[in-house]
Amino acid sequence: MSSLEPVIRIDSLSKVFHMASGPVKALDNINLTIGRGDIFGIIGMSGAGKSTLVRCINYLERPTEGRVIVDGEDLSRLDDTSLRKARQSIGMIFQQFNLLMQRTVLGNVLFPLEVSGMEKNAAKKKAIALLERVGLSDKLKAYPAQLSGGQKQRVAIARALANDPKVLLCDEATSALDPTTTRSILSLLRDINKTTGITVVIITHEMAVVEEICSHVAIIDQSRVAEVGRVEDIFSNPQSEAGRRLFFPGTPAVPFGSGMRQCRIVFDGTSSFEPVIANMVLEFRTPVNIMFADTRDMDGKAYGQMVIQLPGDDTIADRMMSYLRARNVTVQEVTGRVE
Repeated sequence: MSSLEPVIRIDSLSKVFHMASGPVKALDNINLTIGRGDIFGIIGMSGAGKSTLVRCINYLERPTEGRVIVDGEDLSRLDDTSLRKARQSIGMIFQQFNLLMQRTVLGNVLFPLEVSGMEKNAAKKKAIALLERVGLSDKLKAYPAQLSGGQKQRVAIARALANDPKVLLCDEATSALDPTTTRSILSLLRDINKTTGITVVIITHEMAVVEEICSHVAIIDQSRVAEVGRVEDIFSNPQSEAGRRLFFPGTPAVPFGSGMRQCRIVFDGTSSFEPVIANMVLEFRTPVNIMFADTRDMDGKAYGQMVIQLPGDDTIADRMMSYLRARNVTVQEVTGRVE
């Protein structure tokens, strides 16, 4: 959980949809705290409930039970007029951009400023500055149909920032984009977060998005929070089955070899991304068998896990484990099978 001052607090939130076939519980007793200025990820498989959750955060969907408190204001206590005003402090961008196709790029960003009643010249000046901020100062008169997917999302980001929100909700905002464009949009969001202090909530099913930009993450599984914490902590050692599925998809079960010891090495970001296993083999002049590896370089630090089969000589095996621990990696001798 984030140690920052809370800007969003979700207490005992549940959402039930009443369908022709009967009630469907989309969210079940969700409790989350999101820190001010954080980039917070909410991740889950399709149908887990994460998109319903983001719509409950700004009360586009009214929760069946529980409450959402944004910047100290309990949204459940607001009437429709007060709720519309409160939503001005919560920007939102969507997977399919949701731009007004009959309006120019400038007209799309002007729209929320017109709704809020800002004076015309001031609104135009602000909209132009926002489009310059997202790198589209040369597209003011273009229409959405003339833009690429990444450009459309940049317009959507500028529009979402028009009323100076405290929170920016991103619902699968990069799912329709190619990897290169995704990275550019995430870089833009990170820069906006850094320069304005806006809290960014990223709803996604893509682990790469969480690893790229988020500091904290909540894993939603079967309508409940399965796990929540710092990204590096959950990445290196997920505690829930849902976390293991998301962070280490396809991890094989590793059986013991004939009387050979095995150990699981966890890289949690405290060690640099260097060839620690190769260096160990050179140090002891004894090979090891790598049974499984999923490690990643995040900002020059190593994250992930590896399972190796140690040499048959117990003395060398023990010395290898001591060598690894001295290099700030967690080493756990495993018994049976590593799932």
